[in-house]
Amino acid sequence: MVHPRVLRAMAHPLVGHLDPQFVQLMNEVQDLLRYVFETKNKITFPISGTGSAGMDAAICNFVEPGDPILVCVNGYFGDRICEMASRYGADLTRLDRAWGTVFQPEEIDNALKAKPAKVVMIVMAETSTGALQPLEEIAKIVHQHGALLMIDCVTSLGGMPVKIDEIGVDIAYSGTQKCLGCPPGLAPLTVNDRAIEVLHQRKTKVPSWYFDITAIEHYWGAERTYHHTAPISMNYALRESLRLVYEEGLEARYKRHRENAEYFWDGLKDIGLEPVVEHAYRLPSLTTVKVPEGVDAGQVCSRLLNEYNIEIAGGLGAFKGKVWRVGLMGYSSSKENIVLLLGALSRILKR
Repeated sequence: MVHPRVLRAMAHPLVGHLDPQFVQLMNEVQDLLRYVFETKNKITFPISGTGSAGMDAAICNFVEPGDPILVCVNGYFGDRICEMASRYGADLTRLDRAWGTVFQPEEIDNALKAKPAKVVMIVMAETSTGALQPLEEIAKIVHQHGALLMIDCVTSLGGMPVKIDEIGVDIAYSGTQKCLGCPPGLAPLTVNDRAIEVLHQRKTKVPSWYFDITAIEHYWGAERTYHHTAPISMNYALRESLRLVYEEGLEARYKRHRENAEYFWDGLKDIGLEPVVEHAYRLPSLTTVKVPEGVDAGQVCSRLLNEYNIEIAGGLGAFKGKVWRVGLMGYSSSKENIVLLLGALSRILKR
């Protein structure tokens, strides 16, 4: 769910996508996105499209046919990265790990020693498994091998530290509908100078006209050169959701997400349920819960929705029917929601 202020912002009268008032709003959105990404990157703006559009934009700009790419796969969205990279002609090396686990730095090091890569792509917050990937050591290793690091932070941005500049992430994309507490429809993207230099040295044109960062940057930059018609109401919503993040403060927001996650995990124990991911690598924004033996996962989701007006998700891919996915993100991350969910789950499972 989103804060009422965000819903009200979407009802504001429309202006043109090059109107002076909207140009000012674009500046504010970029500054606030730099705040949540924890970066000074000039190229920081929302792609007009959902989180998968952010993934597509990040990949198509930095993959040319034949480029050696390393993709780390430990869940559904690592698979999706592979699919997109393959479509853009990447010379793809896939490093797999069990769903619900995370990669260790030495695995990345060994893979890059075996075959160098132009870009290493990894999911920081795997939405399908609830696993949080540590990145500090991996970033150092990737750069030692002369590669760029691209991360998916769709389920982490605004709910936990991403530290783009401090860690040394070269390219990152996210979505608006999770910890930022905004409806889906925009994909925040940030790219550092090192990656932009690589982009400008491409031998071929970016295959997607719409997602070509070298063109979009002139719309979001000082020139304000027309590129496409930005979704005005969605940008209103994003600006307001980012203002709410700023008012709460990053540290306070991270603390709220973490404390509520711990409260939920403790409550799961009390009703005999168990998270999939070990404690050290759990996302505070999304928890995968093991479905007990003999329980129909889909039936529980249906009863939660129909009897209690609570919506949780089932498992994706390898986790289908085996887990429930519970999001505690942004405006929805509250103890009231947790108490209601735990009580409803307990009653349904007892019956």
